[in-house]
Amino acid sequence: MENINAIEDKNVEATTSVQYIVVQIGNEQYGIDIKYIENIVRSQKITRVPKAQPYFRGVINLRGEICPIMSMRIKLALEPDVITDKTRFIIVKVDGASIGVIVDQVKEVVTLEEENIEHVDKTTNSDAITNYINAIGKKDGQLISLLDIVSLVVENN
Repeated sequence: MENINAIEDKNVEATTSVQYIVVQIGNEQYGIDIKYIENIVRSQKITRVPKAQPYFRGVINLRGEICPIMSMRIKLALEPDVITDKTRFIIVKVDGASIGVIVDQVKEVVTLEEENIEHVDKTTNSDAITNYINAIGKKDGQLISLLDIVSLVVENN
């Protein structure tokens, strides 16, 4: 009986996987946990909001709802956004509120098993990017920085 339980526990462990939307920002790939993603929309006109944080680009009208849009590039202390035909707004829902984040391109959806995810110790790093990265995922020889989307979009300044 004990051996059967041990085998069942291993099977449960082996099925621990998470799906991520892989997006490109500059030359880097980032993963956003799919459970937070509400929608992916093409870029559109952003209405500026005066006296907002520098990374807060403004708002858009998304099917009759006002949705704030933030620049991941500015929040991650990278160069400013360049809007192209591949630019997308990823609409994420955090704590019941929707917010859009600008990404250069949506690449794919990947499923990462727990053994392909290496968690990052945030206490040793203090730069803007590592504050928002939970882990590094490995898929087909590629490294994907897995974003802590909650801390990225929640106001902390």
